[in-house]
Amino acid sequence: MTSEQMILELTLNAWKAQLKRADQLFQSYTDEQLLSEIAPGKNSGFYLLGHLTASHDRLFELLGLSTRLHPELDAAFLTSPDKSGLPVPTVAELKQYWADVNTKLNDHLAKLLPSDWLQRHTQVSAEDFVKEPHRNKLNVIISRTSHVAYHLGQLVWLKK
Repeated sequence: MTSEQMILELTLNAWKAQLKRADQLFQSYTDEQLLSEIAPGKNSGFYLLGHLTASHDRLFELLGLSTRLHPELDAAFLTSPDKSGLPVPTVAELKQYWADVNTKLNDHLAKLLPSDWLQRHTQVSAEDFVKEPHRNKLNVIISRTSHVAYHLGQLVWLKK
């Protein structure tokens, strides 16, 4: 195994580990628990599930993998606060979206070659990438792994 392959494997293992932790946590909560706030006046578990699902769905286009599955989630879970009154799916539907997005995303990620990971993502121009080569696909997954971990820290507060 080359150094590149090892770094990539370690990164993807960390990504998958955070997804597994999130899956287990989301499945452990009742719908009522997910709909409750993590703390008074804060986001609900449901909102965080939608937020993470929409964020991961955006990765399809950001990484140049495919079209998105659920762009309709952006308004309620990325560009608006919790309890905005915008239409949202049911808890069961949102849990299914989470599973579908991550399954398809991981299938695509597994097909990327080590050299693909150090290429620019779609939101950086070729000119800017020359100046900032760290704005690559690998860095996006590292960032998104931290993003999941951050929200997992919030979600544990639903265990009351």
